[in-house]
Amino acid sequence: MKPFQAPLEDILFSLNHVAGANTLPDWDAEIASEIGGHFASFAEGEIAPLDEPGDVQGCRLTDGRVSMPDGFAAVYRAYAEQGWPSLTAPEAYGGQGMGALMLAVTSEIFSGANHSLQMVTGLVPGAVRVLMSFGTADQKSRHIPPLASGETIATMCLTEPGAGSDLAQVRCRAEPVGESWQITGEKIFISGGDQDMSDRILHLVLARTSDSGIKGLSLFLCPCTRSDGSRNLVTVTRIEEKMGLHASPTCQLAFEGAEAELIGEEGKGLMAMFTMMNHARVDVALQGVAHAARSYDIASSYAAERVQGRTLDGAPATLDQHADVRRMLDEIDGLAMTGRAMAHLACVTMERGDNPALVEFLTPLIKVHCTEAGIRAAELGMQVLGGYGYLREYRLEQTYRDARITAIYEGANGIHERMLATRLASGAAADAFETYVASQAAQTQEAKILSQLAAWRALRTRLATLKDPSPLAHEFMGASRETLLACIRARIALVASHHPDPTRILRCS
Repeated sequence: MKPFQAPLEDILFSLNHVAGANTLPDWDAEIASEIGGHFASFAEGEIAPLDEPGDVQGCRLTDGRVSMPDGFAAVYRAYAEQGWPSLTAPEAYGGQGMGALMLAVTSEIFSGANHSLQMVTGLVPGAVRVLMSFGTADQKSRHIPPLASGETIATMCLTEPGAGSDLAQVRCRAEPVGESWQITGEKIFISGGDQDMSDRILHLVLARTSDSGIKGLSLFLCPCTRSDGSRNLVTVTRIEEKMGLHASPTCQLAFEGAEAELIGEEGKGLMAMFTMMNHARVDVALQGVAHAARSYDIASSYAAERVQGRTLDGAPATLDQHADVRRMLDEIDGLAMTGRAMAHLACVTMERGDNPALVEFLTPLIKVHCTEAGIRAAELGMQVLGGYGYLREYRLEQTYRDARITAIYEGANGIHERMLATRLASGAAADAFETYVASQAAQTQEAKILSQLAAWRALRTRLATLKDPSPLAHEFMGASRETLLACIRARIALVASHHPDPTRILRCS
């Protein structure tokens, strides 16, 4: 098994030179490199070694409480003591006040080292954003400091039996009781719904306060401990048995009159929850990138050492000297490199704050592309290793199992394709995307961008003539992906000299 190695050089190259983070006034590339290096060392030395044993052992449900695999609680304590949960929390509430780009660095490394553990801890930044955007001053002062310190880990409770992506079908109800609220109902597929790493858990729960469809949904803060110090009435009824992410407890939760408090306005819970969901979708895109990068690291290392067959001059050949294997390795590397650059483009644009319409278009695009890239890369990596890729020993089978869910959760990829072709294709978001692509064509003088843009425009025009564009949603997503990829590849080729290994970058771009 090849030990995990964080692809820090690739990440910093992508952020600084491809996505343009170095053009932002508050971005300090040297500090980012230093912080990224510290987290990479921690991930390689302490987080990653728990990934395989955690996958084998899994989580346990005993008397309604979840036990994480051996070593997870200890490494989480180290994670909290080093201040990593506070990275992007505001300084006024005990955080370090770093931007979303620094989180993009650590999040990808964390996912590559141990996706299961990252899943349990990864919703904290989104919860802080919800509190900063919709919470009262009192809610911020009570809830953000323990999230920043690591005392509390957050969950996101949306899905119910029979109400997966159709949130209008949510039946979990919240009733006012005095100055508080009580939540009754059931939620499923809750990542980290319970665990024994943090002292407390803060559930962000979407619940019904009226029967007015989506307009009847409100968002609530539901702590694991009630105001009197007793345990809240939230029970884990089961842990799902899954294909992958065995060390991440996916819980079914029963709320039985659980004490909660409203955050934001009553009836506007979906708007508040989308603040958390949009953060999660970018995070999921980076999970796909992390799996692609890990697949390349394992497959390329193996192929460079494994002697199989001979070269044309009769000398013993390593696998990477065979054309078909070289093709697969370059594709895996390219999936990681271009997917990362696409995700970083969205992050940099979001951080710059002057083009929200482009961010809106890029978000479903990167979620689909990067998650499918992670799955494809893992599959190709297994093929490079042949029979050994099918064994546990080299861990690519776990990479595939863990990566597979990314195309499903945070909105199945087909839903994002439909949204792109229906709601976004006819408005300002698609206009912003078209403007961006045209600017890249002008900057790089790349003919392929212009040809892809022409095909994309023609398909967009066709969508506008249809009463129901959804049958063409997959095709439009494909056209959008190829158009953006043409821009990204041209940009990578333009700045390849800034990477320590420009030959490799040009080969895979």
